[in-house]
This record gives sequence, C-alpha cells and structure tokens, in this order.
Amino acid sequence: MTLSLHLRHDFPSAKVDVTFEVPSPGVTVLFGPSGAGKSTIVLAAAGLLRPTDCRIAIDGQILADTAAGIWLPPEQRRAGLVFQDAKLFPHMSVETNLRFGLRRAPPGPIRFDSVVALLGLDRLLARRPHTLSGGERQRVAIGRALLAQPRLLLMDEPLASLDSPRKAEIVPYLIRLKTTLRLPILYVTHDLDEVGRLADSLVLIENGAVAAYGPVADVTSRASLALAQRDDAGALVECIVAAHDTARQLTRLDGGGATFWVPLIDRDIGRACRIRVPAREVILAGRPPEAISLHNVVPGLVRAIAADPVRRTVVVEIGLPSGALLARVTPDAVARLGLAPGEPVLALIKSTSIEVLGGG
Repeated sequence: MTLSLHLRHDFPSAKVDVTFEVPSPGVTVLFGPSGAGKSTIVLAAAGLLRPTDCRIAIDGQILADTAAGIWLPPEQRRAGLVFQDAKLFPHMSVETNLRFGLRRAPPGPIRFDSVVALLGLDRLLARRPHTLSGGERQRVAIGRALLAQPRLLLMDEPLASLDSPRKAEIVPYLIRLKTTLRLPILYVTHDLDEVGRLADSLVLIENGAVAAYGPVADVTSRASLALAQRDDAGALVECIVAAHDTARQLTRLDGGGATFWVPLIDRDIGRACRIRVPAREVILAGRPPEAISLHNVVPGLVRAIAADPVRRTVVVEIGLPSGALLARVTPDAVARLGLAPGEPVLALIKSTSIEVLGGG
C-alpha cells in the first residue's frame, strides 16, 4: 500500500517538479523553506490546483493522471483539509462545526463520538470558536475534517500559528490520531520537532524539487543533506524500552543495533519509542576513554563527512548496524582522530541530551 505522487507545474516565477512514493497509511511530512512548493503539493492532492502534469494515487486508486485524462474533482477525492487557520464557522457551536463535516460525507467508519473522544472535545461541544484557544480550535478543525470520512488527510502547517505551549497541547492528539485511525496523511511543517514526533516518512522539498525522501530516521541522518547543516540537526533512532534500572535511575533503550541509556522514563518494557540525538551533543573518540561520566559510548563506522563552511564545522555521519547518528565537530577534531569513511569511531553522548519522543 503506497501513496505515490508526481507533479510538475510552471508558475510565472518558479517551477515545481516533484516525485515520491511512500508507504500508506502513515504520516508523510513535507519539509522545506517557504516557497519551496509544499503547499502546491497539498493543493494538487486536494484537487484545488490542476498542475501542468500530475499523477496521484493512493493504495492503487488514481486521484489524478493528466496523461490519461483522469482528474477527480475535490468532492470525489475525499481529502480532509486542515490549514494553519482553523477556518471554523464563528456563528456555530463546536458541535455544529463538527457535524458540518458529516453533511456531505459518504457513509464511513469514523463516528462522531469516536472523534470527540479521540480529540478530547467533549467539554467544548457547546462553546463558540471565539471562546477557544488556538490549540482547541485546531482540534475542532481536525475533527471536522475527519468526520468528512477522508481517505487522505492533508494538513498544511496546522501548528504554525500556535505558540509553544499550544503546540505542546495539540501534538499528543496528533500522535493519537496517527496511531488510532491509520490514515495516509500529508503534513506540511517547518518545525523539526514536529518531524521527529509525527513523521513516518520525510520528503525534503528544496526550490520546487525533491532533495530526498524515505523513512524519517534515514533522511534525518544523512550528512550530505542541507537538513544536517541546521543548528537543530539531529538523528532519529527507533528504539524499544529494554530495561529500567531504578537504583541508577536509568532506562536502557535498544535501537539501531546499539544501546542507549537515558534518565528513567515511565514506559513499559517492550514499548516502542523514538529518540532524537542532537548532532551538536555528540562527542567523537577514537578509542574508549579509561574513565568517563557519560553513560553512552556507541561504536560505529564513519559513513560520510560533510563540511559546513558557514559555521566552520564538519558533520560526521556515523553508521550503526541498523541506524545512524550525526555529530557536529570541528575540522581539527576530524584531522586529530584521523576520521575517514569506513573508519571506526565512538560516539559519546550524555544521557540527558537524548530526547525520548513517542512511538515511531
């Protein structure tokens, strides 16, 4: 089951030409700078923009194929849309806004009571939009889109207008949404934290073209991509909670063919989780230190070394048996350690610098 998309469109001042295929269901994040073409993809998938050349298919069902003369209108695509602005009807209650999504929807498995419970809306049903917080309004907008019985959910920067506390409020609901309903979701964002918490697949869009796409853990750990040059660059690793050591106040996570120790977390043994290891927090060594306070000394092989001339640093990509890490170091450190592709290296990571996210 896949979501495949090819799109080419010529604007007066720019051209968009993108092609990718990702697993379905799952959250596919479109990531890139403003003007890169992310919203164009969403509009074309919804049927609101007809590109010069386009083919979009979900699980074998063709929504658009300009070469074959196929173009389903928006109402036949069953694409739920959620934008940065919730776009709720101000004169309607939350319940009436939600039920608006049911009016023209075909029969489907998504029920009103289930959506209300999923998004925690039960105490908001009688209220009007102007009395809600930004995060609450977005939850209502998501609920309305879901009640339209979508086969595809399109979310164009749904959290961009929210401050950090409101984002923190709504992200758990989005995680619950992706794990419960198992819909294919195209999700546009500029925020790497949203990528780490929500994405299954990642599509990097630069200047109207796809720079890379694939499983999020693979794409975020490539030193050769512009993503690795960001100040907040870091690798994602899918892990399993392996053990809790209450005496030492530590939890052991196994992932990527390596072991990571983090401060004790409240999660059951065997549960899946995802960790994020910031590149700036990784220290490299050529041999094991004799005595050190760090709990994580992870062996790997250098896969690639990419210079960052703006910061006068180097990003080293470290291959694990089934994953990868990134380390931002100085060129002098690379020279002193004699690092080169294929050479063994140790990644030293403080337990407190590893961020434990939700399930991948």
